[in-house]
Amino acid sequence: AKFTMPIFSVRTVIRWEPRHDQELKFLYEERITLWKANSLDEAIDLAEKEALKYSEDDNFEVLDLFQAYSLDDEVSQFEQGAEVYSLLRESDLESSTYLDRYFDTGHERQGIYTGS
Repeated sequence: AKFTMPIFSVRTVIRWEPRHDQELKFLYEERITLWKANSLDEAIDLAEKEALKYSEDDNFEVLDLFQAYSLDDEVSQFEQGAEVYSLLRESDLESSTYLDRYFDTGHERQGIYTGS
């Protein structure tokens, strides 16, 4: 049988530096990237490293939220770390409150990431 490496999507949230056209205090970007990895934890590790690299040039802040999902179906060829979704949202909320409000309400059905 031919072995194919599992594919995972990983959601990250980044707080951008303020822009001149903002109406609210903060600007957050939600991103989803794809990763070939041996495990969920490995996919999160890869996504975290990529997010830090993605944000270093513009002095963005990578927030402490990484959510991953194992894709059931084989996905056609893609570049490692390919961004498949991005959403920018303005908000007056500080980072931890923003994550609690939109992504980590305590009612999610998700496992705990133990890190590497």
